[in-house]
Amino acid sequence: MTDTMQALILGIVQGLTEFLPVSSSAHLNLFPWVFGWDKISDSFDVALHLGTLLAIVLFFYKDWIKLIKGGYNQVVKKKNTVNGRMFWYIVFATIPAGILSLVLDKISEIIVGDNLNVEMLVIAITLIVMGIILYVVDKKAKSTVKYKDITLKQSMLIGMSQAIAAAFPGVSRSGITMTVARWLNVEREAAAKYSFMLAAPITLAAVIFDLNKFTFGLPFIIGVLSSFIVGVLIIKFLLNYLKKGSFKIFAIYRVIIGIIVIGLFFTRI
Repeated sequence: MTDTMQALILGIVQGLTEFLPVSSSAHLNLFPWVFGWDKISDSFDVALHLGTLLAIVLFFYKDWIKLIKGGYNQVVKKKNTVNGRMFWYIVFATIPAGILSLVLDKISEIIVGDNLNVEMLVIAITLIVMGIILYVVDKKAKSTVKYKDITLKQSMLIGMSQAIAAAFPGVSRSGITMTVARWLNVEREAAAKYSFMLAAPITLAAVIFDLNKFTFGLPFIIGVLSSFIVGVLIIKFLLNYLKKGSFKIFAIYRVIIGIIVIGLFFTRI
């Protein structure tokens, strides 16, 4: 299989799984592991995340304009608005989440190391455990908190939960943030939207931090474009789906994939 075909497949996988609560990192590790491809390079990983970052920015561009204007007006013109409040909530939630993510990521590297089989076993376990937690939390949660009613405390808890995804591959950044949001009784659609908004600054920081790893070429371009296009479609799909649907289907999927990975693990040790 050519590098461009692999880039297209992995770009589609990134776009499909980055915003759904099923863990993009798990799937991006799973495909090369199953098909015997080379492990994804740091530069290509950045390309995939750049594509989904662009999907968040462009899909919610009207929201971002309102948030930035609101944040500016709240500080400079002392105008207290929902958009201004939400902008600063996102900022305040991102800073500790970013710091904690760096620390936990280093700890994860020490524990898991470069052993791909061990990493896949960890991924399988976290897929199953987080799938069960997501299902239970979503089923018991009350949908009483709308997007505009999210508090600073709730924002901080949801934002900082992203760091857990950095420590344990397979947890899923979107999965943990949506789970915590539901635990705090945030409406499903609002939980997803806020998860997406929180993802933008921390992903942007990661992309900027890894700019020196960029390796431009056809696979890079294909990875960015495919993850971007599919990412936009998935954001639209999930927001529409969660107006009436639950997270049950994603929880079941996580458990099934986790069991399959465990089965593959024991055939390879």
